[in-house]
Amino acid sequence: MVWRTLGRLIWVPIAFLLSSFLAGAVLFTLGLERLTQATHGQFEDGDTLAGLFDLLMQGQVLASGLTIVPALAIVIIGEVARIKSSLFYILGGGLALAAIPFFASYGETGQFAMPAAAVWQVLATAGFAGGWLYWFLAGRRA
Repeated sequence: MVWRTLGRLIWVPIAFLLSSFLAGAVLFTLGLERLTQATHGQFEDGDTLAGLFDLLMQGQVLASGLTIVPALAIVIIGEVARIKSSLFYILGGGLALAAIPFFASYGETGQFAMPAAAVWQVLATAGFAGGWLYWFLAGRRA
């Protein structure tokens, strides 16, 4: 019993870090693909460069440590409640990442602003991938 608990205390953070890395990799590759599609052949325009700079500033918000808090809440709830459902971790990961631009825009302006649909798609897909990997590594034996 003690060894099983000790093993969980070691394995859960490792699985969480691996799933966070996968979600970040999916976010980077899908985001880069969407960015390339949106800016293809438009770098001569000064407005496009200003928009690209704004996009990089938003990327800084995504790369901050606060973006991991919603996903960490999903993992803690799942572990404490001993939830073994893959649907919980997959949808929870997607919702945790999709909520980030929603709450980040509230912090800047004081009101909620809706990002573009492509942003929701990329973030939700990355969250789904991270949630699935966490469930596969640790969540199914919660």
